Amino acid sequence: MTAERDMPESWLPGRARESDDMTGLSPKKQYNSDDASGVPATGSNSKSVKPPKDSNSSENSLSDSQSDKLVPSSGYGKLPKWTKSWVLWTLLLAMVPGAIAFMATAMLLKLPSAPNCPSIFWPLASASVRLHCAQLAASKQTVKDLLQAIDLVRQLPPSHPLRGEIDRYMEDWSKDILALADQNFQLGRLEVAIATARKVPNDVSAYKVVEEQITKWQTIWSKAEETYKNSEAQLREQNWHQAFMLAAKLLRVENKYWSTTKYDQLNRLIVSAREDGDKLAKARGIAESGSVENILKAIKLAQSIEKDSYVYQKAQATLTEFGRKILAIAQTKLDRRDADGAIELVQKVPAVTGLKLEVEDFIAIAEAQNSAWTGTVSGLEAAISQAQQIDISRPVYEKAQKLIALWQLEIEDVSRLEKARTLASQGTVSDLSAAIAEAQLIPASNPRAREARQEIGRWVAQVQIIEDRPYLDRADQIALFDDVNSLQAAIAEASQVRRGRALYQEARRKIVTWTDKIQRTEDQPYLDRARALASSGDLPSAIETARQISPGRALSQEAQASINEWQSQLRARENWKRARETALVGTPEALAQAIRIANRVPEGSSLWSDASIAVDQWSQQLLDIARAQGESDMARGIETARLIPRGTSAYSAARDQIRAWEEFLNPPAPQIEPEVVPEATPTEEPTTEQPTTEQPATTQEQ
Repeated sequence: MTAERDMPESWLPGRARESDDMTGLSPKKQYNSDDASGVPATGSNSKSVKPPKDSNSSENSLSDSQSDKLVPSSGYGKLPKWTKSWVLWTLLLAMVPGAIAFMATAMLLKLPSAPNCPSIFWPLASASVRLHCAQLAASKQTVKDLLQAIDLVRQLPPSHPLRGEIDRYMEDWSKDILALADQNFQLGRLEVAIATARKVPNDVSAYKVVEEQITKWQTIWSKAEETYKNSEAQLREQNWHQAFMLAAKLLRVENKYWSTTKYDQLNRLIVSAREDGDKLAKARGIAESGSVENILKAIKLAQSIEKDSYVYQKAQATLTEFGRKILAIAQTKLDRRDADGAIELVQKVPAVTGLKLEVEDFIAIAEAQNSAWTGTVSGLEAAISQAQQIDISRPVYEKAQKLIALWQLEIEDVSRLEKARTLASQGTVSDLSAAIAEAQLIPASNPRAREARQEIGRWVAQVQIIEDRPYLDRADQIALFDDVNSLQAAIAEASQVRRGRALYQEARRKIVTWTDKIQRTEDQPYLDRARALASSGDLPSAIETARQISPGRALSQEAQASINEWQSQLRARENWKRARETALVGTPEALAQAIRIANRVPEGSSLWSDASIAVDQWSQQLLDIARAQGESDMARGIETARLIPRGTSAYSAARDQIRAWEEFLNPPAPQIEPEVVPEATPTEEPTTEQPTTEQPATTQEQ
């Protein structure tokens, strides 16, 4: 049996252990034979086989022992009885030689044990021993052991007989080191792989590919990293398709770590980021409604996106955007001077929007403006005090300072307006004029300038009303007589109210009413006389009389309507007369022309019924003429029948007659029916019928 031992990792070349081996021999004595021959006797490192004991010497000693026992003692005359037993001696003679033979065979078959590599004194070790121990170390397939194996044999001289075999082993072990380095690279440990590859000794041929391999690893790694980063960038922009396409490139990377672990990791990130992106898009859709409740729901939904998400940064920006939407809605309320409602809204803005300072600034400005809107000096002073508390470092500091300046001017304006209102409250023209003069001292650029203008306009109107009301009152009194002269005097009195004054529109309405009365009084006799003439049948005289009412006067529209009606009646008379005269000619063309002229008589005219009866009679005459012509000349009859217009009593009969004549003149092509061949019977011959030959004659008879 072979007694091999694994080398511990602690042993190194050149450091021989001083302890003796199992045989008690020093390493030098143990390998003396190797020094002489260079190769162990067994072809492998082995221990010497102990020589078996000589069987003859055993037998001699046994014989001597027995002979000593067989020699009779001087004190005894006989040997023991058991010495005379032939069975005992037979057994002894059979067992002793067999045992000796078994022991000898076992010792001959026992293989020499391998050398104890950790305890070898390497400066004196042979090449075969070094090679054997190097092979043992390399068999562990670790970088450290492979390097130890190479170091054990690389020190042998180039001229050594085993140099070729050693070089092959060194080459294989160097490749094993590179393979282990590549394993680290495939597992994602690039730096470890590079460090491992650079441990390959520079005096072996495999060293030439080390840097090339390292460059290849670094190129693969950098391309994979770039692809990964590009995919991450697409994720941040929410370009899911591009991110998936880039991630798929990792499957083709020549590295298991990137094509499996990192690909799976990136794929999970894309799926997660896409879910977060959909969540953010949903939040944006909810916020689009513009209501504060929906915006708060959108904020809560966007807030649920975790920090490790690629959409987190956009979600945070979106939260700020949603918060600003609430601020904008609150600003709209504040612009409508609803400070309480605006403050209530901004207090709902969550802290996650990052607008805490802006909310505080908004509330400070809103409260100050709310105080200023009271319109009193005390309210303005309170607003200034509140605005002055805003720190210079706040973004709204400049706005607050501008408001303070406006409010300080407004305090002066309020004082002037209060004084002016006090003067105007007396209600006299002089007091109102003084109030106007006081309010005009407020410059147009001051905050209360608009309010001052409004007050000035109201007080000016009061002054004008006080001054102009007597004119209208006197005009009303004069107009009560309701005759032309009184109405004209009232108009003259009301006309003293000039354009642009407070009572001007009222004066104009009164003047228009009185003018209308005067015009009706003056023009009504013309219209009555014109209607009387029309009733008597003298339409031309009625028209001329009604035209004496000038356009633009009170009765001008009514007169024009009557004129239009009378002119229509005149045209109806003329058309009816022309139609009858034309029909007297009696030709088809004349009758058709008469029908067209008679149709121009309007339906509301008194002549319309007579014209309708005449049109039906003339259309029947046309049909009779067409039938008479058709007896000798159908084409001419068709032409005459077509003169009968639609809507007349003879129109339908004319169309039927035209259709019959056209069918006669243009008969349809005969239809040839397929021959019906009856099945032949044994007793009858098949016959062919031609029923279509007589059809044209039948049609002609019809």
